[in-house]
Order: sequence, then structure tokens, then C-alpha cells
Amino acid sequence: MSLNIIVAVDENNAIGKNNQLLWHLPNDLKFFKEKTSGHTIIMGRKTYDSIGRPLPKRRNIVVSRDKNLKLEGIEVVHSLEEALEKCQTEEEVFIIGGAEIYKQALPYTQKFYVTKVHHKFDADAFFNNLNLNELNEIYREDHLADERHPYNYSFFILEK
Repeated sequence: MSLNIIVAVDENNAIGKNNQLLWHLPNDLKFFKEKTSGHTIIMGRKTYDSIGRPLPKRRNIVVSRDKNLKLEGIEVVHSLEEALEKCQTEEEVFIIGGAEIYKQALPYTQKFYVTKVHHKFDADAFFNNLNLNELNEIYREDHLADERHPYNYSFFILEK
């Protein structure tokens, strides 16, 4: 199994505020969908709450400390390790957030799919441990702001 992190960060590695995304970039949503469709996604309960539904064409796993939590169309587990155990036969698995699950997954992660938004936002959630310089860049695609994308941004695929 290849464990991947997919994350969108700003210049300060901010990922959200008040359990919401900081920006709306249609191409970032498209990138996320293209990369994760057909695969298992693992997320924390707060990330699930911000999405509000299972994402289609993906196996959805939510990590929650709440032993009584039941979510329709979602597999609920109580630790990242339990989630990873359920995915042993998967080819690729994506961690999609939030900050705590990202932090826990870092030691196990082989590949990072990163959208870097070239702007600084007011935020309360960060992907603190991402240092792009410590990873091998295998793909990069830069984009300028346009009528649908208010900020410059770049897509990266990086490996340990």
C-alpha cells in the first residue's frame, strides 16, 4: 500500500479556519477529485463534518474517538492505525485531513500531493510539518490567478 497525503496549503502552510477551507479554487477541487477518485480516503471527523457527506467514487474512512459514531456510507474507525489496517490490500490510500490526522500520518506517508496557494491567509489550522525542500519534487504545475481563481497556485507531487 502506498500512503499519500493530499493537502492544499498557503504560504504559511495554513489549511483552514473554523473548520472551513480558506479559498475556492475550482482547479484544486478538480485536482483533488482526479487524484482520489477510485481510491480510499481517510479523514478526521472534523474534516468529514466540513464536507458533510461521503465523497462519491471513493471508499470513505473517518477516524473518530467517539465509539458510538455511526455515519451512513462511511466506515468509522477509532485510530489512524485501525484505518491503515483496513487498507492493507489497497494500492493507494489518501489522507485528506485535517491537521491532526496529517500529523499522525507523516511517518507512514510516501507521496504528497500538494496545492500551494501563493497567498497568506488568516487561519487556525496548519500543516506544520511540511517542508517541501526535504522532499523530492516529481511533478510541478504553476498557475496564475484568473477570473475563476483569485490567487496564483501550484500543484506539486513530492516523494520522500
